[in-house]
Amino acid sequence: MLKKILIIAEAGVNHNGSLKKALKMVDIAKDCGADIIKFQTFIPNLVASKHSIIADYQKKFQKKNDSQLDLINKFYLEFNDYKKIKKKCKLKGIEFLSTAFDNKSLSFLKSLRPRRYKIPSGEITNMPFIKKIASFNKKIILSTGMSTENEIKKAINIIKKEGNGIKNLTLLKCTSAYPTPVKEINLKAMISMRKKFKVKVGLSDHSMGIEASIAAAAMGATIIEKHFTISRNLPGPDQKSSLEPKELKLLVKSIRNIELALGDGKIKPTKNEIKNIKVCRKSIIALKDIKQGEKFNYKNIIVKRPGTGISPMKIDKIIGYKSDYSFQKDDIIKVKRKI
Repeated sequence: MLKKILIIAEAGVNHNGSLKKALKMVDIAKDCGADIIKFQTFIPNLVASKHSIIADYQKKFQKKNDSQLDLINKFYLEFNDYKKIKKKCKLKGIEFLSTAFDNKSLSFLKSLRPRRYKIPSGEITNMPFIKKIASFNKKIILSTGMSTENEIKKAINIIKKEGNGIKNLTLLKCTSAYPTPVKEINLKAMISMRKKFKVKVGLSDHSMGIEASIAAAAMGATIIEKHFTISRNLPGPDQKSSLEPKELKLLVKSIRNIELALGDGKIKPTKNEIKNIKVCRKSIIALKDIKQGEKFNYKNIIVKRPGTGISPMKIDKIIGYKSDYSFQKDDIIKVKRKI
């Protein structure tokens, strides 16, 4: 049986600090067919200092002299809000997931007993943080944005050392640019990571549109993560590079179709192809009237449809053989002996 590709609808901070919007996003993710909805849980002053700088793509959302700390304070939800979100997810039948960005948030999320943990790209060099997550002995999704091969290797070794075998690990190819230019997606690196590190792989897609995610699904991704929003017209740093509900629904449908198209890899005709063999293939046919006892030759037989008679692959066994029957032109040739 084919394994289903996990589709993570990344709500992130696109709720803009509104619990009402966050709950609405749970409804949207479920209605669009996503398997998981993912948020970001953090305590602003434990994530960023007052000296933290703003990324270029975030600058339009800051006031003059604002730090990153000032910015992320605008997109903050309380721990109690996440309890309500988790409860809503359970009610809707969609898996709740949130990325922690500080140890206190991580401990809180652990109390919600998630099925898996996500290590974001920015924490791939945060050894204590990775060790703590690995010690939980749960499934881990590790994003690799901004990372060198050596940095990824070190993070994997930490996870191995803490006793959480790599069988529970999935690496996500990620480009930490918002939005990601198409030429920087580098989907082939996802395949390289699978071969190099012997782990499951997927894509955290920050590009515009859905093409990269669909391609990754066709290339063997086991997880696809994609940001979505209620509307790209909402303020916020991630809104413009996020999918709107109709686009998310199309993405899910496309990936499910890709799963079906990938098949089981066995080289064999399908049920529908078997039905068409008699229609599309050919048999040995009388080119003209043939009398009983007359020898078959290339002047009195031809290869034509349908494929219900003797296969042309056996024509050498027919040539020179005396006909057991009389045939009229266009009759399907048959013989008494087994050939």
